[in-house]
Amino acid sequence: MTIGKRISATLIACLGAAAPLEAAAQTRISPEAFLAAVMGKTVDFHDFHSGEIVGTEEFLSSTVSVWRREGRGCVYGQITTPNGQICFLYDDEIEGPAVCWWPFEYEGRLMVRLATLANSEIQEVRRITTEGLNCPSAPIS
Repeated sequence: MTIGKRISATLIACLGAAAPLEAAAQTRISPEAFLAAVMGKTVDFHDFHSGEIVGTEEFLSSTVSVWRREGRGCVYGQITTPNGQICFLYDDEIEGPAVCWWPFEYEGRLMVRLATLANSEIQEVRRITTEGLNCPSAPIS
């Protein structure tokens, strides 16, 4: 198989994994609209396919959040919004690339999709609360 055919096959496989949501009604929303909905709140994210909780994120401002995975500690992140995506650069991955998502609504639910072709991970917002995570050393700005 040639490299071009392998890339095409990989792209088709990735897009095929997304087909169930692509076929249904979904609406992309801007990262600014997403942030407006979650600013000052704490959000539970669940894997769309399994329903398992992935983690909880407290949105401290439009540029700072704190993420806590189930069974792990808190990690602070810087938020940016390039190219219609919402991206997080966490303190424990300062040298690594930012984790970026495309926010959207699907059947009235707030969702995010990992912004890579290699991984079609989708997470659903299942709960939004005003309760904080009570993480130590919260940054002020």
